[in-house]
Amino acid sequence: MSTATAPAPAPRIAAYRYRWLLTDSWTMTRRGLAHWARQPVQVVVGLVFPVMMLVMFGYLLGGGMALPGGGDYMEYLVPGMLALTMAFGLEATMVAVTQDLDKGVIDRFRSMPMAPAAVLIGRSVLDMLESAVSLLVLLGAGLAMGWRWHGGFGDALYAVGLLLLLRFAMLWIGIHLALVAGKPELVQAVQILVWPVGFLSSAFVSPASMPGWLGAVAEWNPMSATAGTVRELFANPRWTGDGWAAQHAELLAVGWPLVLLAVFFPLAVRRFGRLGR
Repeated sequence: MSTATAPAPAPRIAAYRYRWLLTDSWTMTRRGLAHWARQPVQVVVGLVFPVMMLVMFGYLLGGGMALPGGGDYMEYLVPGMLALTMAFGLEATMVAVTQDLDKGVIDRFRSMPMAPAAVLIGRSVLDMLESAVSLLVLLGAGLAMGWRWHGGFGDALYAVGLLLLLRFAMLWIGIHLALVAGKPELVQAVQILVWPVGFLSSAFVSPASMPGWLGAVAEWNPMSATAGTVRELFANPRWTGDGWAAQHAELLAVGWPLVLLAVFFPLAVRRFGRLGR
């Protein structure tokens, strides 16, 4: 008399799939960390570049900068540079994705018995690790140059969380654009957009010092919202405009990244799922 094998319970299957996804995602993250170990110069350059920008604007140009409301320009600059750093280095992730596409690495991964989402999750975890280290390096450089935060430790952690949230949203924009571009050469045409978006913000100067229409655009820049909120959390000088965006910077600092994630995360996942079709 034969007995039928009972199917595994649904919760057990779901738990196995999650473990499978986490294991494969960690394997993809380790692959990226191994690339770091083999190419340390590239990692060091990515960490040093924001510090060089901070030194240049703080020491070479900072003497001629005056804040509309007064205050130390260095304390205004460091939070802005922290927000701008969340856009720097994005091209490295985009190039890595396009190189894997161009060389057929992603196709090989997709043909293997592994969780398909692990490729993107591993790449995003690696990028966020690098971004967190970059923030720590830049914060250390700012402290060495005389910047101080005057808020509480909880406010400082909240500020760092908002910065990483912005980076996470920017990351998925970059992954989607990399999947659309497909080739490393095309990333160069995309990455130049980072500079006008970054500089057209309150990172270096107050939007009040810009022409009317340009200042309005800068006020609504997601980086301006994050930079303004971080300045407030650090109790550093900040611009206090009369516009809605200036008065609700914290709301926009949370809302902008969530909106960008709601748009570009599913687009990137869908684009990745359609590769090879």
